[in-house]
Amino acid sequence: MTGAKQYQSDIDAILARQFDNGADHWTTPDRRLSKGSPFTTLDSANMLIELGMDPSEPILQETTELIFSAWREDGRFKLFPQGAIYPCHTINAARALSYLGFTSDPRLQKTFDHLLAIQHTDGGWRCNKFSYGRGPETKFSNPGPTLGALDAFRLTSFLIKNNSVDNAVEFLLSHWTTRQPLGPCHFGIGTLFMQVTYPFVSYNLFFYVYVLSFYNKAKNDKRFLY
Repeated sequence: MTGAKQYQSDIDAILARQFDNGADHWTTPDRRLSKGSPFTTLDSANMLIELGMDPSEPILQETTELIFSAWREDGRFKLFPQGAIYPCHTINAARALSYLGFTSDPRLQKTFDHLLAIQHTDGGWRCNKFSYGRGPETKFSNPGPTLGALDAFRLTSFLIKNNSVDNAVEFLLSHWTTRQPLGPCHFGIGTLFMQVTYPFVSYNLFFYVYVLSFYNKAKNDKRFLY
């Protein structure tokens, strides 16, 4: 398995975990693609790409096929054999496949159209799942999945074709100002967010700055500059 030489030990460590969840490709026997954080099928694929592994490597080609097997005709991805499909599931799958180089695939194009169609009124994306109860803050989008969506969109032609993504950028810049927990999943900006971590598997400052740096709306905004 090849990758950037300075990261080979990290690549080897991720590959060594691929059976930890009970099956191959970091999944479970019943093919749950988003279980076992941070060594889920989706996150492991993302990390390997970030660390320099070529998408043509057999392990990543097989992982790509596995992720696409969860695609549905309406553009969503069903990452678990049972239960509801939430926007964050589709966003995380789209992000992984974008990293793997499939943004032009007709299936993923349909997924991006779907995400734009379900964009929340505040510009972000949210799930109607209220694990922490309901309150004024849960009327907003979830900043974490919104950042993930922008990370996927930056790799596509939608970045220049559709201004809707600027609304998502605005939502995240506003969150930087308020820093209060938002969305049904209560994403806030506290000490954990301010820690710099890599590869990008969580909502944190480094991931936030990196993704928004691809968007002119952010680069020209004083909230991002300071």
